[in-house]
Amino acid sequence: MSTNISRRSTGTILLEFIGSMNLAITLLVMVAIASVIGTVLKQNEPYGDYIIKFGSFWFEVYKALGLFDVYSAVWFLLILGFLLVSTSVCVYRNGPGMLRDMRAFRENVVEKSLRNLHPRAEWSIPRDVALVTEAVSHHLNSYGYRLRPKQHADHIVLAAMKGSANRLGYLFTHIAIVVICVGGLLDGNMSLKIAEATGKVRVETRPLPAAQVPAISRLPVGNSSFRGLVSIPEGSVAKHIDVKVRDGYLLQELPFSVEVKDFRIEHYDSGQPKSFESDLIIYDKDLAQPLRKTIAVNHPLTYKGYSIYQANFGDGGSRLQLRAWPLGNPLAASVEVSAAVSKSLKLDSAQGPLTVELEDFRFYNVKPAPPESGQKFRDLGPSFIFKVRDVGGTAREYENYMMPVDQNGRLFFISGVRDNPNDEYSYLQVPADPKGGIERFMRFMAVLHDPQKIERVARQVARESLAGSVGEQQVKIEQSLTGVMTRLLGIFNQGGFDAVARYFQANLPKAQLEQGAGAYVGMLQKALGLLYAEVLAEEGVKVAVGAAEQENRQFFEDAVNAMGVIPQYGSVYYLQLTHFEHIQAAGLQITRAPGKNVVYIGFGMLIIGVFLMFYLPHRRLWVWLKQDGDATQLLFAGASQRDQIGFSKEFSTLQHGLEARLKAL
Repeated sequence: MSTNISRRSTGTILLEFIGSMNLAITLLVMVAIASVIGTVLKQNEPYGDYIIKFGSFWFEVYKALGLFDVYSAVWFLLILGFLLVSTSVCVYRNGPGMLRDMRAFRENVVEKSLRNLHPRAEWSIPRDVALVTEAVSHHLNSYGYRLRPKQHADHIVLAAMKGSANRLGYLFTHIAIVVICVGGLLDGNMSLKIAEATGKVRVETRPLPAAQVPAISRLPVGNSSFRGLVSIPEGSVAKHIDVKVRDGYLLQELPFSVEVKDFRIEHYDSGQPKSFESDLIIYDKDLAQPLRKTIAVNHPLTYKGYSIYQANFGDGGSRLQLRAWPLGNPLAASVEVSAAVSKSLKLDSAQGPLTVELEDFRFYNVKPAPPESGQKFRDLGPSFIFKVRDVGGTAREYENYMMPVDQNGRLFFISGVRDNPNDEYSYLQVPADPKGGIERFMRFMAVLHDPQKIERVARQVARESLAGSVGEQQVKIEQSLTGVMTRLLGIFNQGGFDAVARYFQANLPKAQLEQGAGAYVGMLQKALGLLYAEVLAEEGVKVAVGAAEQENRQFFEDAVNAMGVIPQYGSVYYLQLTHFEHIQAAGLQITRAPGKNVVYIGFGMLIIGVFLMFYLPHRRLWVWLKQDGDATQLLFAGASQRDQIGFSKEFSTLQHGLEARLKAL
């Protein structure tokens, strides 16, 4: 017998602990902390982005804690499970008592207990107890109180109360927590985690086409809960989505197909998206006709329990016509190539084949306008983003604009370059010729790499620099200076003015560095000017550098500046966008969340419960009456669990009203 008592006592203690307020509050605090983490730390981003942001050490720490997908983490689901059990036990233990308390008028209260209550009032009324009882009953009924009288041996007790539904508030709030936890667990992918743990599902980390994803990395149509993304170009159809799981994904099959017929977007003047929407067509064998629906942000389509949201947008594989201008060998002809965004193309170079990975196309590029323009923003026109990867796998990212951009009244073709996605772009600015093209600059580059023209110009500059010199050594000096100028032009081609400056520092005496370098730079600029004059002559422009033709002079200066930084550009090609066919893609989020409606019900119950608890106080009144000769002794008292100040005011009103009614008897 003692053993059974001990077991019951242990079970009782455990039940009390599980259903205790302390445990429930602790679990709620943990859920709140997890929710804050899930709000502050952006969820389900590529792991590479987290590594760049936090570093490898903290990335591993956060990954081990499951902070990159908090709401599906095992520990979070366990907290929800414990909170569900704890709250359920609390409802089990306290619910029946609260329901009984709602119906209990407590008409067996004794006089001594009433005299200990505050507030209270007493009267002696020279009337019969039956008459007084009737008057008191009418008075309390008029204020919404329900009464239950009870005749005792020598007295009568009138027990009254209102707001008993306040107790339902406690039950509703606790049951709401249970319902919300159930909904959270339904949508928490617990079944997926179990399937993954048992080896039935394996996360795929390779970027495979959908047709090549193995069966073990596919989720069946009957999967109860998921949230995934798919990007569908205009005119294309998708029948599966990617469900992101940690650093990989699973392919979720859909019981229907989704086509994006058309995608539309509007922008603010600042270039930020104002609104975007997609015209969808749902194909399903259960439909007599395909379902057509337009969705927008916050206006999803729900079909067969699947919700389709307009999540984002992007490029859908725009077709681009490019001209590849060789920078490493400008004498070679430019190459026309066709490509599509998200695809790659190959280009040959002296260092081996290059891979050009086309990543994005932007139709609008709205930037802040120069202050002198009088406008806030300006559109720089279309651009495309790509990476150039060499045979060693090293890549640089570029963004090239299609149209020349106005810079202080002059037009330039702009190309941004950076080694790391987190770095700012450095820009190459190639001046546009009077026709708005890039051809003059490229011809200038080609002339600068022509050995015969370089030697001829170098000899001309050397001869003009020695004009007036006499003596037997003039020919030798001229040959030597010609060689120096040829070498300087070659150094300029390879490294720009920075390389020329390093050459002077290495080969000129320090005492003569400033004067000698100045002289040589002047001759170098003259040689470049003569080469540019040949370019103009080939175009039929009969204005040499140094004449009063400001436009050609300015172009020459801008072109030389651009040539000086091309060695740091990092690519042997300049890719010019000549034509494009813009294809947009709608980014759709497709979810199946059976727990969503359960959570909505839970929140509805929570709102009702909070309203009942805070705005419907449970109040009790007792009237103790006893016949004392020709008079009736009356004791009036009350109690309320909430809003004591409000109850005191109401009791005072009841007291004065009752006193006036009794005097009128």
